[in-house]
Amino acid sequence: MDSTASTAFITFLLLLPRLCASAGDKIELGEQLLPGKPITSDGGAFVLGFFSSSNSTPARQYIGIWYNIPERTVVWVANREAPAIVTNQSSSSSSSVPTLALTNDSNLVLSDADGRVLWTTNITTTVAAATTTSRPVAELLNTGNLVIQWNGTTLWESFDHLTDTFIPNMKVRLNYRTRQGRRIVSWKDSGDPSPGSFSYGIDPDTSLQLLMWNGSKPYWRTTVWKGYLTTAEYLTAPGNIMYLNVVDTEEEIYMTFRVSDGASPMRYVITNSGKFQFLSWNRNSSEWTTVYSWPTNECSKYGYCGPYGYCDFTAQPAATCKCLAGFEPTSGEEWNRGSFSRGCRRKEALPCGGGDSLALPLMKVPDKWVLKTNLTFDECAAECARNCSCEAYAHAKLSSSSAMGDISRCLVWVGELLDTQMMGQTPWGRAGETLYLRVPAGFTSRKARTHVVKIVLPALASSFLFTCILFVCFCKFRGAVVFSFPCLGLDVLLINHQRRNDLNFNFTDNRRKESQKRLVTGSVYTSSEFVDENPTQDLEFPSIRFGDIAAATDNFSKSFLIGRGGFGKVYKVTLENGQEVAIKRLSKDSNQGIEEFKNEAILIAKLQHRNLVRLLGCCTEGSEKLLIYEYLANGGLDAILFDGARKSQLDWSTRFGIIKGVARGLLYLHQDSRLTVIHRDLKASNILLDAEMRPKIADFGMAKIFGENQQKANTKRVVGTYGYIAPEYSTEGIFSVKSDVYSFGVLLLEIVSGVRISSTDVMEFPSLIVYAWSLWKEGKVKNLVDSSIVESCSLDEVLLCIHVGLLCVEDNPNSRPLMSSVVSILEHGNTAFLAMPNQPAYFTQTCEMDKMTDDNSRNTMTVTILQGR
Repeated sequence: MDSTASTAFITFLLLLPRLCASAGDKIELGEQLLPGKPITSDGGAFVLGFFSSSNSTPARQYIGIWYNIPERTVVWVANREAPAIVTNQSSSSSSSVPTLALTNDSNLVLSDADGRVLWTTNITTTVAAATTTSRPVAELLNTGNLVIQWNGTTLWESFDHLTDTFIPNMKVRLNYRTRQGRRIVSWKDSGDPSPGSFSYGIDPDTSLQLLMWNGSKPYWRTTVWKGYLTTAEYLTAPGNIMYLNVVDTEEEIYMTFRVSDGASPMRYVITNSGKFQFLSWNRNSSEWTTVYSWPTNECSKYGYCGPYGYCDFTAQPAATCKCLAGFEPTSGEEWNRGSFSRGCRRKEALPCGGGDSLALPLMKVPDKWVLKTNLTFDECAAECARNCSCEAYAHAKLSSSSAMGDISRCLVWVGELLDTQMMGQTPWGRAGETLYLRVPAGFTSRKARTHVVKIVLPALASSFLFTCILFVCFCKFRGAVVFSFPCLGLDVLLINHQRRNDLNFNFTDNRRKESQKRLVTGSVYTSSEFVDENPTQDLEFPSIRFGDIAAATDNFSKSFLIGRGGFGKVYKVTLENGQEVAIKRLSKDSNQGIEEFKNEAILIAKLQHRNLVRLLGCCTEGSEKLLIYEYLANGGLDAILFDGARKSQLDWSTRFGIIKGVARGLLYLHQDSRLTVIHRDLKASNILLDAEMRPKIADFGMAKIFGENQQKANTKRVVGTYGYIAPEYSTEGIFSVKSDVYSFGVLLLEIVSGVRISSTDVMEFPSLIVYAWSLWKEGKVKNLVDSSIVESCSLDEVLLCIHVGLLCVEDNPNSRPLMSSVVSILEHGNTAFLAMPNQPAYFTQTCEMDKMTDDNSRNTMTVTILQGR
């Protein structure tokens, strides 16, 4: 045999299917996977093999992937519509049983005992003829993903072909161009993996929500995407953390989730009975624990309460259908029988070009909206007002960690309002948003009067009865007693002189008194609303009337507006005595709630330091929440530091002074104040600069107070800002003074370099921290210094700051210095005993808490759980 024929014969033999079963975690070219001979992923987490879904005869065999745990849990099925029928299960011969083989054209092919092809990966990519050195291979990864690879290229993966289960690193996608997406689809029943009637995926019409369908009809949906405050969910056992996010790119939008290292198996599954569930494996009891299940009840199913009806989850004892304000049941008889499909109708026609807007907070807004982008709240309201068909609108800021900043989202409804819910407070925070419902002119004032009458009449009756009782009790005694009725706005003075039954009432209009208060300090009293359930019971701070603030700002005119953020707007006002103040008005659709507002007011009023912003007063009237601060002329540090045209205002001596001032402020919070306070959101935008560029730490909405001997705490709700969050906090929920030290280190490196921590691809490095450490290691640390100050800075001071910054961002919190040491080093330049910084671990910081990012994200935006009920 000549050499050419010999080579051809050897190649032929190599390509023949091997009769032996594949081993390890791979199926090589020509190998076969046989029933009863599964393969296991390299880390042991998943198994690939044949399984039988029922005890039927003849048996139906499927190729599947399941968790390697005591209870077989199939997460993926290849041939769910084409089972292999096995009549003789006792034979293990490859000629009498189905086989899965990797063929020469790089396809996985499932054949029955007669050689008929039941399923194939159907790869159409042309692959060169296999050689002994370069062959395609099918491998089961430890993520549960079955992939076919050749020459370093992935030709096919099971994660692109979803079944009924969604596990970590899978993606539920929607292509923007084709509007086609991948859904997870239920089994037909518990013993039949063929496609059932229920499916779950991204809504192709909006791409802003997730839907569950029963056939082609919506069955349940999530809340609408509004920028998602991402939270780390701690589940069933310590260390079990789940992160869920949505990534938005130019080509597609997709949802994915991941779990912490060492966490128990977790999965989403859509059942054949129409439940979308999140489950976690309990290693102690060896069973699956249902963490969440949707829909939670009949009321939460899609459109259950009909047009203009809503499911009220705040109702007790159970959720129930109600009509939106200004509406009544279309059929009262049907409504009383518990049939809500016909919904509600308006009591009073809505005139074109008129009417008011009624704010309904914490709502799962209706379906079928019209999306308007980049409109302010006022522009969104105007968009609805000028459309005679507009029924409601909602506005939100989609928070972003990119340089683009916040992106506004306006939803307008021009048809019937369907599938609305009142969410209330949930364990994961505010799941809903404010829906602004169009109502006839004067409706809101009539509703308010009705509400007041319901409250005031019983109060008046009770007060009158109480007064009569007091008169009888005290008319026989000398003296005078004053009784206050603040809910009625009056004081009652009961007088008895020399046992004469003389009764005098002195009515004092408290509101008239309050209206005389101006925006000055001195009108101080303790607010029970703020000290309720708060350890600082002796707190006193100025409370200002909303009317006085509105008058001082000319009803919040744009001419007084100096800034805005996720919380709302900031106005500048000059008082009669010449003092300038900044008024922070919490937006009605802000993500910052009353707890954060109270926290900020109490802490700032309690703490006094020259490097902390000073609170001058506050206002809480109705839904209005405002804080009055000292005015700081130069605003946020970020607005100057990261502005190419303005950063020259910050020479090195100014920057060094800012660094030392922030350090002193943190030292006061951690050690020198009456309270040990962890700020938890220290960043450039929360450092305000006065006219002399002196820094003051601001925004204490997320701060926490520690007990006298408390060193650290654990939370299930991670808050903070992308890039500034310490690794132990983002992954384990553990925070301490060392968490603030890490944030300070990030801020220090930003001030020196003039580069945002959220900037991607810093000089081809994954983060600013890694870039700084690499320059330090190579002795090129001067390259980190902002070009606008590199020629004029003190190199010794810069090196000291970078050294301290790198120590502050150590991955191990025990390796980070205390702020007392940091202040001492910066003030005195003592570097003799400074440790060398360690190489930072390369990890992707995932929380802007509540936010996460992805390198491929168009807006580096990720989001939290698309949660509904």
